[in-house]
Amino acid sequence: MKKKGLIIILAILLAVGIIAGSFIGTYNKLNALNNSVKEKSAAIDSQLQRRNDLIPNLVNTVKGFAAHETEVYTAIADARSKLQGASTESEKAAANDELSSSLSRLLLIVENYPQLKSDTNFINLQDELAGTENRIAQARNSYNESVNEYNTKIKNFPTVIVAKMFGFSEAEYFKASEKAKDAPTVSF
Repeated sequence: MKKKGLIIILAILLAVGIIAGSFIGTYNKLNALNNSVKEKSAAIDSQLQRRNDLIPNLVNTVKGFAAHETEVYTAIADARSKLQGASTESEKAAANDELSSSLSRLLLIVENYPQLKSDTNFINLQDELAGTENRIAQARNSYNESVNEYNTKIKNFPTVIVAKMFGFSEAEYFKASEKAKDAPTVSF
């Protein structure tokens, strides 16, 4: 009789241990996925900052040739400020789209200045900017893949139970705004 009671207690302890281990493993996996989303968001921020740092050099180079294009310079400065002040992924995406649109307008203005297009500093800055734009696109794709994996995991059963217990919530995708789909209009 004593052995039977001991076996039941051990079975209960084993079951509790398995359930606790499962909860701990699920929590740790969610925590790792959440941290991956944060890391990839930081990678986007890093590339956006790199582009933000390149823009004043590009603008100053263009200003030397096209000093009267103040509207475009103002739009770029405003968009840069919005990007630096953005805190959510949707705010960052909207500010990024606005900045990209302003940069497109700046690069269209360059077409009117053949000497500028052949300026070594301008060419180097333009190449740096193009490389940074590619890095931003890669970082956004990587971030969105990470968000997809995380969001899928927190919605799957039985992980959803642990996610709700510990406050894991959906991450926001980095997506372009509707305005980004329209080509910028530039009038001279």
